[in-house]
Amino acid sequence: MEFSDFADVNVGTSLTLTFALLIALILGGGGLVVWQFRMANSQTERLTRVSEQSVAVQQLQEQLFTFHARLEEIARSKDANRLVAEAQPLITPLLQQTQRASETFKNSPSEIPADTFNAINVTLPSQLEGITELARSGDWEAVNLRLANQLKPMEGQISVLVHTTNNEVNREMAQAVATMGNLQSRILVVVTTTAFATFLVAAFFGWSIARRMIQLTQESMNMRFEERLAERTRIAQDLHDTLLQGFLSASMQLHVAARQIPADAPAKPRVTRVLELMSQVIEEGRTTLKGLRSTDRSSRDLVQSFSAIQAELPERRHIDYRVTVEGQSRPLHPVIRDEIYHISREALLNAFRHSQANRIEVELEYGLKQLRVIVRDDGRGIDAQVLRSGREGHWGISGMRERAEEMGASLKLSSRSGTGTEVELSVPGRIAYESNSSQGSGRWFGRFFRRRPDHNGSEKSQ
Repeated sequence: MEFSDFADVNVGTSLTLTFALLIALILGGGGLVVWQFRMANSQTERLTRVSEQSVAVQQLQEQLFTFHARLEEIARSKDANRLVAEAQPLITPLLQQTQRASETFKNSPSEIPADTFNAINVTLPSQLEGITELARSGDWEAVNLRLANQLKPMEGQISVLVHTTNNEVNREMAQAVATMGNLQSRILVVVTTTAFATFLVAAFFGWSIARRMIQLTQESMNMRFEERLAERTRIAQDLHDTLLQGFLSASMQLHVAARQIPADAPAKPRVTRVLELMSQVIEEGRTTLKGLRSTDRSSRDLVQSFSAIQAELPERRHIDYRVTVEGQSRPLHPVIRDEIYHISREALLNAFRHSQANRIEVELEYGLKQLRVIVRDDGRGIDAQVLRSGREGHWGISGMRERAEEMGASLKLSSRSGTGTEVELSVPGRIAYESNSSQGSGRWFGRFFRRRPDHNGSEKSQ
């Protein structure tokens, strides 16, 4: 089938809507999955933010404890110069860590008040400066009092911050675990449902397209076979009106001349022999012309057609001829039925005329996947060379093979000298049988996935 055969395919509303539904399912399912991942990402960002806040506050607490412990150690040594020298190196990293911790809480709905960090940044330098002045004056008792009354409360505030941030981390962690579990379940449901629905819609879409393509293929094939049958019928009519009628007229004239020849004339036997040959040629010509013409469309019974073939031939000797059927008979495509009939008829005519058989059988098998016609005889067989390439000047075997190949069927010929001949024609069911809408979409779907037969045919010789 050529691509041009599909040029005018009418897609139709149902296929358009099915395709739109398929795209909507794909986009909708993908959108739901993306939305779920965005929720998971948002939860992860929240957890990361509170974790950073907790780490920053813990580091601030550690540095504040280190700062206080260092000042208490210097106060116990009562070395004012040392306190003045080490005061600034001690407070600088503490203020920097306070600033970093404050940055982590910006634009955060955290319950931690920002005033805590502002108090450290503002009051701690002035407190350290007052402690330094007291140390220069030698009032170390006042220095220790300042350390206890001013730095200790600040450590308590930081400890509260650490506790609060740890609680927030634990709360966010529990919420994140619950959210991730729900997201995982929802994503699994969304992906599974979307994939299943998409598969069903895609399968229906493919089935619809496949059915339309099969219909177009069958219509195109029927059209080609109809053209061939019409051409064969025209040729048969022309041959009948010209060549065969000419033979009949010549035979009649020769009969008149033969009656005028004396019985003891030397030419009498030769003329009689010519008349016999002409009668045989006319009879075979009629049989051949009948084979060229289309079969009766009013009869779809191959058994009846096969049974009538023996009657077409002149009665010469008794031959045990039988036609058997296996399986439930099914309606065939008329054009395919004609091709099956012509191939089988050619095999039967060869058996009746040339095999010298005592028994000829036709087995017609209606299978689910294929239709098989087997013609076998117990005659003298066919020479291997003739079986491969046919007899020179005769087109019977090659014509059978060409017909089978053109309709997508396989033809097997097996024969050995003295053991008879068997011809097996196998036609795929999707080609041979007429479609039945009442069989439902399941059979159409099965036909779509059924392997296409080898269009080159299969031929074996034994």
